[in-house]
Amino acid sequence: MDKNSIIGFVLIAALLIGFSIYSQPSEQERRAAFVKDSIEQANRAKVEQAARVALLKRQQTAKQRVAEDTTALFHKALTGNAQDIILSNEKVALTLSTKGATVVKAYLKNPKGSRQFIGHNMADKSGALDDLHGVTLFKGNRQSLDYTLVAKEMNISTSELYFTPSAITDSTVTLTAEAGEGRQLVLAYRLGKDYMLHLSIKATGMTGLFDPNTSRLNINWHETVRQQERGFNFENRYARLDWKNSEGGTDYLSNAASKQQTTKESMDWVAFKNQFFSTVIISKDGFDKGADLESTVYNKESQDNWKVRYLKDFKANMKTAFDPSGKKATELEFYYGPNDFYTLKKVEKESSFGKDLDLERLVYLGWPLFRIINRWFTMPVFTWLTSWGFNMGIVLILITLLLKAITYPMVKKSYMSSAKMRVLKPKLDEATKQFDKPEDAMQKQQAMMAEYSKYGVSPLSGCLPMLIQMPIWVAMFNFVPNAIQLRGESFLWIHDLSTYDPIIEWGHTLPVIGDHLSLTCILFVGAQLLYSWFTMQLQKDQMVGQQAEQMKMMQWMMYLMPLMFFFMFNDYSAGLNFYYFISLFFSAIIMFVLRKTTNDEKLLAILERRYQENKDNPKKMSGLAARMQALQQMQQEQMRQQQNRKK
Repeated sequence: MDKNSIIGFVLIAALLIGFSIYSQPSEQERRAAFVKDSIEQANRAKVEQAARVALLKRQQTAKQRVAEDTTALFHKALTGNAQDIILSNEKVALTLSTKGATVVKAYLKNPKGSRQFIGHNMADKSGALDDLHGVTLFKGNRQSLDYTLVAKEMNISTSELYFTPSAITDSTVTLTAEAGEGRQLVLAYRLGKDYMLHLSIKATGMTGLFDPNTSRLNINWHETVRQQERGFNFENRYARLDWKNSEGGTDYLSNAASKQQTTKESMDWVAFKNQFFSTVIISKDGFDKGADLESTVYNKESQDNWKVRYLKDFKANMKTAFDPSGKKATELEFYYGPNDFYTLKKVEKESSFGKDLDLERLVYLGWPLFRIINRWFTMPVFTWLTSWGFNMGIVLILITLLLKAITYPMVKKSYMSSAKMRVLKPKLDEATKQFDKPEDAMQKQQAMMAEYSKYGVSPLSGCLPMLIQMPIWVAMFNFVPNAIQLRGESFLWIHDLSTYDPIIEWGHTLPVIGDHLSLTCILFVGAQLLYSWFTMQLQKDQMVGQQAEQMKMMQWMMYLMPLMFFFMFNDYSAGLNFYYFISLFFSAIIMFVLRKTTNDEKLLAILERRYQENKDNPKKMSGLAARMQALQQMQQEQMRQQQNRKK
């Protein structure tokens, strides 16, 4: 690359960077956009509040009318005192309210001191610290669940009813709403040994009170998903609304933008999830097609003064089977727990519905190829190493070493291919020196291929083995951020491998870079730069002519790539950046050792013997070398025919 090309490339890079900076909104523009967004949110909130007030007034009017009519359906159940009932086992504590008969707080305990279930000192608006030794998925009015039945006289909403508890144990409770003499609506709960809660909804003595066409139970579910982890933006990427189609696979709403969708198929379950924990509703009879699902993305900056931030707002309005005669109960199951692959697989066995739920799909492992790698290699090895009690940072190092050992033969083959081209460079220069004009590029390339074929060297063999390693990098990119085992785990200076490790924070978000600098990201980028430089040094001695010029341009791109990675990965988990850093570190060591242990003179002597064998016995040539030679001869014959036509 000449001086002018370098200057041009630098100017183009400067222009791109300058345009990127220039196109970023100013502080005043960002403030104006924030104000505009806040006003729009406030206006939407006013409209929603007005709608809620109007609905509440209608409900209050209907409720008052029913309260005054002692013969009305659920007359007694419309008044009462709310009482909390706690169902608990070793894994979870669920608080149910007798008003509405639903779970109003889900708290995951800290089993055997596991760091994965340590709260992050989140506080509510009153300033009272949440439980520090476990994880609260939701509580209070940030979550609501309402069952609605269509009766002849009025719609029955369970959120308005007071239920009477009975058969209370640590794992069971029956909640009954009196509808009148001999008429009841009964919700029976049973908590399993882990994270599964079973619910049976049954009407008793209410035949003839419902619309003859009514055979559906309306379920209105809402939850504002709270921030559980340190990095708001990173956790927000993994918070989303998922569901399982009854006759197909899983699906989800976009996690990048607010979205509404009406389902076209029936569903087995719907899940509100964040990065490491989920709440799931499962229906034995399935949820009808035509369910309305909604995900609203929350803005971090608009919550800076809040004691607790919220990631997204999820809503699901669904219908499932209901038997007004009471002969058959409506059965639902709830999962309140971690997004752990093997835990979710085990929960499916605890379900009494006998369905193939595929709940483990809540743990995203990547596209099919990468999912296979993670499912059948990464996860078993990770689980096995974890069972030995190693620190999670050590586990990541051991996985890296194991992967390097597995891919070492391919890496060595790639290196040896490059080394062969390096020692043959003087011969290539000699064989192609007469083709120094731009119009001779084709002949020069053909001469190079011919020279390679004489010595049985395949230039492509240096690329393919390296490409095989790329799926491993991508697989780990999908696995590490979803591994709950890293949550709360410290290593060296890193306090939590599941989130970023800042060496400096400045309290407000800057364009592109965010609000911090992550040390492991800096180490990863530094290792990438070092590795790129080292590989460029190894490869530059094997390039001939135009290849050498192209390699110089590639060199600049290889140096710019790590800088792009910095802006991408600064917000990612320290565990992922640490893995990439260690992987590149060992890759550099392997390349350095291979270079030091390769004797170029002996390698050239081996190639010369191979050349002599091929020369004495042309039939002995096989594989890619033979094909390249045949292709070379065919190209030469085509060129001779073209020249003869011109004459």
